Amino acid sequence: MVTNFLQKYQLQNHQLILPKKQFITYALYALVALAFLHYLLFYPALASGKSVVVAQVQEEVAAVVSARVDAPEQLLPLPPPPSPNQGDKALGNRQAEEEVPAPPPCDYSDGEWAPEARPPLYNGTSCGTIKDGQNCMAHGRPDTGYLYWRWRPRGCDLPAFSPEAFLRWLRNKHLAFVGDSLARNQAESLLCLLASRSPPELAYRDGEENRFRRFVFREFNATVSVFWSPFLVKVAEKAEHAGVRHNNVFLDAFDERWMSQLGALDVAVLSVGHWFLIPGVYHDGGRVVACHDCADLNHTETDFFGVFRDAIHRTLAEVTRRHSDGAGKKKVVALTTFSPAHFEGDWDKTGACPKKRPYRAGEKGLGYTESEMRKTVVEAVRSAADAAGAGSGLRFAALDVTALANLRPDGHPGPYMNKDPFGGGGAGDRRVQNDCVHWCMPGPVDTFNEILLQTVLR
Repeated sequence: MVTNFLQKYQLQNHQLILPKKQFITYALYALVALAFLHYLLFYPALASGKSVVVAQVQEEVAAVVSARVDAPEQLLPLPPPPSPNQGDKALGNRQAEEEVPAPPPCDYSDGEWAPEARPPLYNGTSCGTIKDGQNCMAHGRPDTGYLYWRWRPRGCDLPAFSPEAFLRWLRNKHLAFVGDSLARNQAESLLCLLASRSPPELAYRDGEENRFRRFVFREFNATVSVFWSPFLVKVAEKAEHAGVRHNNVFLDAFDERWMSQLGALDVAVLSVGHWFLIPGVYHDGGRVVACHDCADLNHTETDFFGVFRDAIHRTLAEVTRRHSDGAGKKKVVALTTFSPAHFEGDWDKTGACPKKRPYRAGEKGLGYTESEMRKTVVEAVRSAADAAGAGSGLRFAALDVTALANLRPDGHPGPYMNKDPFGGGGAGDRRVQNDCVHWCMPGPVDTFNEILLQTVLR
């Protein structure tokens, strides 16, 4: 159809051009005749001597006209099709295929929060993928100071997040966040950051509370998925409405809802921890091996550090095994370290997390639980990297955010997990639900993805 259109277009233009050429020819002949008549009238004495010259002039004019008429019509060439990287060039960026230089190594765990004048890349209305409970601005949080801080590592630099750089790297790739609601919080942060450059499309959704989703960035053929897996291994989740208040976790079985998709992933960001702190019964080899907060059951009480360590190490070992058995596609597996909560009072009372600014460096140290959970992840990543080997195409990395998150008590939704929690009045001593675990968006969680960008580029 396109070919026929172009043929008809060219034929129509050729038919319109021919009468125009004939008109020019006749006009030139008329001018020559008038010039010759003028010559005879005003220079009759010279006419006989110059007849040869006039004849030559006539021949030259005729030759020019003939050449003009007989020359093939020169059509303007069609513009070339747009380059796949045209959007990047329009923004003044390098082409998508161009290699981005790897950033130098940096210890992001040691630093301080510094004031930042630049506003966030998105807000509570410009991004449509913010979970309602983390949209603090839309829910009426009156202070905005928590938005204007930047993590400044000691001894190195953490560049501001670049949506263009991340999307160029993510072109033709699939990145997935796997874990609990903090993993989802980080995933939604990344979606909002990238949406400031290119809007994502929801391609798949399943499960309550959007536990399984897949987004695509059509312009870059890039995919970002979210998998709910609060222990990474297999679990039968508690159902208190049915009288089951404990999670039953199976340390020797894997959560195939995400593990079966591992071969299709280029990046997997794993983030778990908080669900190990709630009541759970842990199984291995068909028997109960541990139990946390289970006084009502006839099992030996244990702490959760051991089972958390076991679940992390087994998961990374299984990732390595499946990668070795597969096609060997290059893959990055990043583990986000434990993100501390900041409850200072009852979760359902005003003032549960009331801070309005970050802690200063040295003002707030890590608690024992936070320190142990972080150490478990960092050591597991180091061990998995050693086991995988440098030439395996599988790279493990720790997104070490525990220290920087620990210094941000001001970054949680608090009572603004719900819209207008005080009904237009003062807080007083009212009882109201507070979220001092997850992060406002925009907020400190965006820094997690600044570190993620530097990690995948390395």
